[in-house]
Amino acid sequence: MREERFEAIRREFAREIGACRTESEVLDVKGRYTGKKRGVLQDLLAAIREIPADQKAAYGQRVNAIKAELEGGVEEALFRVRASRKAPPKLDLTLPSIRPDVGRLHPTTRVRREIERIFLSMGYAVATGPEVEDAYHNFEALNTPADHPSRDIQDTFYITDDVLLRTHTSPVQIRTMEARKPPIKVIAPGRVFRRDDDASHSPMFYQVEGLVVDRGISMAHLKGTLEHFYRKLFHKDVTVRFRPSYFPFTEPSAETDLTCVLCGGTGCAVCKRTGWLEVGGCGMVDPAVYGFVGIDPEEYTGFAFGLGIDRMAMLKYGIDHIRHFFENDLRFLEQF
Repeated sequence: MREERFEAIRREFAREIGACRTESEVLDVKGRYTGKKRGVLQDLLAAIREIPADQKAAYGQRVNAIKAELEGGVEEALFRVRASRKAPPKLDLTLPSIRPDVGRLHPTTRVRREIERIFLSMGYAVATGPEVEDAYHNFEALNTPADHPSRDIQDTFYITDDVLLRTHTSPVQIRTMEARKPPIKVIAPGRVFRRDDDASHSPMFYQVEGLVVDRGISMAHLKGTLEHFYRKLFHKDVTVRFRPSYFPFTEPSAETDLTCVLCGGTGCAVCKRTGWLEVGGCGMVDPAVYGFVGIDPEEYTGFAFGLGIDRMAMLKYGIDHIRHFFENDLRFLEQF
């Protein structure tokens, strides 16, 4: 009989508390069931005097369980009716939506990734190396003598007499040739540092260099590679020409000129009315360099080239000053 009484209380409480629509109605149900002076729960507790001694403990536990259930039901009902009092926010569907701010790739990052994709499609691998370099890998192993102007403190950021911020990514080529034997076909993109600052130069900038070492490599392979690359990068039928130059680590060496991608070679202010843009240096790897890395120059030949990623981004997007890349002006970055 007692268990039937408990179940009846539970059913009645659930029906009444579920029908409450206001806080006062919930509190009224609470008072009738769990009130200390009057209430169903107090009646159950008072009835414990009539329970046989050996059943009191079990009866008390059952009453406590009912009490916990009633109190939980009251709390849930209060939360429900209080939440229902809050008016839903008014939604004006004619208002323009809020445009979320989204991140964008920096233009130099976009160009670097595109350069990497082009060379990867040509069978190259991407190699990396330390930005803080030693003089041996940055200069000596690249056949750059101690009295070369590029080693002066006016051009290079030295940390100690033998440790410096790399001036190009060519040390990555040396480390690659030290680590493995030909055939080698890599590009080395990365950040480099030089004491230089004007509209098209920065003390810190991004560069990519390429190296191919194998049997039978010639200048024809070099020119064909660069011509294919620039056509893919600028999506134009450009022409590459070589002008004789000098670099300590290549022989013969050349400056690479490219048909102006802005005027198509007819002449404009950017190309100084010449129709050509200077875009980088290149040449055949000097046999003396192979002596530093243990490659036989009688068996292998190779070429190397270098170009500025920032310079490519300026040409590709028509940017007139390199400082825009480093100012973090959102008005500039949002254009990309």
